Amino acid sequence: MMPQEESFEVVDPNGRTIGIARRSELHRNPSLVHRVVHVLVFNLQGFLLLQKRSRNKDTAPGKWDTSVGGHVNIGEGIHSAALRELREELGLEGCTLTFLYDYLFSNQQETELVSTFSCVHSGPFLFSKEEIDDVRFWSIDDIGVQLDSDMFSDHFMGEFTPYRKFRGRR
Repeated sequence: MMPQEESFEVVDPNGRTIGIARRSELHRNPSLVHRVVHVLVFNLQGFLLLQKRSRNKDTAPGKWDTSVGGHVNIGEGIHSAALRELREELGLEGCTLTFLYDYLFSNQQETELVSTFSCVHSGPFLFSKEEIDDVRFWSIDDIGVQLDSDMFSDHFMGEFTPYRKFRGRR
């Protein structure tokens, strides 16, 4: 028996639910906006944790990506989704999350309304070797120098621009 495909809420650009669609529909139709959360995990020195996606992933294999990211389940709040993703991806419990900003990310396959949070944690991190090849802290300057190197996922590139704007206003 085939596992049932996940479904998620379709939202307007302000995050109001307007429908439900299957993951495969959302990931091939950029007119269907869906919610995701990202968590930027920093250490005490202000370095940003990035995860290197497994080479077995169908999207952005082997690329460095946002610390944590995932879909918001039907009926789930963004804060709860961010805590769940922290636990699932990095094995972190009890991190205090700070909401940073929302933005729209769009490419040829999909459009996401991304809600970004941050937290401070220096590890250790318990991650699935099937999902993630490695995790590493990066200085913001080192990331900036490497932006044109094709080592980062499109989703992380989409995250880094609003993060730098946010950081510049503080």
